[in-house]
Amino acid sequence: MSKTKFCQGISDISDSYNAFIIDQWGVLHNGEKAYDGVIDCLKELKNRKKYIIILSNSGKRAEENKQRMKKLGIGPTLYDQIVTSGETTWQGLHDQDDGVFRGIGDKCFLMSRGGDTSIVDGLENIELVDDINEATFLLISGSDAPEKTLVDHYEPLLRTAVRKRLKAICANPDSRILIGNNQTFGPGMIARRYEDFGGVVHYLGKPHKPIYQHCIRILQEKDIYPGQTVMIGDTMAHDIIGAAGVNMDTCLVKNGLHYGSFKGCNSLYDVDRALNILVLQHHNVRPTYLVDKMKWGKALPDRKHKKRKTA
Repeated sequence: MSKTKFCQGISDISDSYNAFIIDQWGVLHNGEKAYDGVIDCLKELKNRKKYIIILSNSGKRAEENKQRMKKLGIGPTLYDQIVTSGETTWQGLHDQDDGVFRGIGDKCFLMSRGGDTSIVDGLENIELVDDINEATFLLISGSDAPEKTLVDHYEPLLRTAVRKRLKAICANPDSRILIGNNQTFGPGMIARRYEDFGGVVHYLGKPHKPIYQHCIRILQEKDIYPGQTVMIGDTMAHDIIGAAGVNMDTCLVKNGLHYGSFKGCNSLYDVDRALNILVLQHHNVRPTYLVDKMKWGKALPDRKHKKRKTA
């Protein structure tokens, strides 16, 4: 197994790739503000004509995420496309002609954050119901943690849904989410609890291959292929494993969800040991690169990017 290369910044790897797929929460921002260095790093990548896709397990649609990032100072000129699991879900519910969406029904019980209904807004073929007994399927796009607990609030609803044999669609597979500097349970944990009770869940988003394959199709239209692309993420379970599953190089940032794993590291030896523990915990999948955070790092000459040769 190849060793992970420790990088000072994204400039260390920028000349090796034509495209960058970048996770949103935990890499670009923490939900409240953009991380220091992120905007300058994105500007450097765009100046070098890199194609940038923001890939998120957000249960919100692409336009909602565009506006959210704009408020944080990450404007649309700093990337090329946003791909979200929420957008993929909306399109699937709209068409209902493929895979898990075929025959899903028209009455939806929605679990989202703060009563957000944007994932179904504009869908004339879907009716939201307040009583889970009236639903034909369950849609999990967000959680109201920590205000509402998994045991007290969600489990009674999940038990009822299991008795009704409702199919569940999880539009955000993240088990843990960052809110400011704190972590709490995400919608993916609600979905896994539903499975524990015997329910059937279909996941849309990272680390599952369809959303990565969707990104690959977008890039192929630009004559960019997986060997010319790197995924930058903050979670081993979703970003690193998912991208590795489609033969894509990966870069793990240390300041996201795995911040605690590296917090006590005082030397490169400590960092390497902490990373090895993470790798063992995640099916021996190793990131290609490791970086402190999404920052540019060392200055590079202002030169045109040379396309990476592929076999």
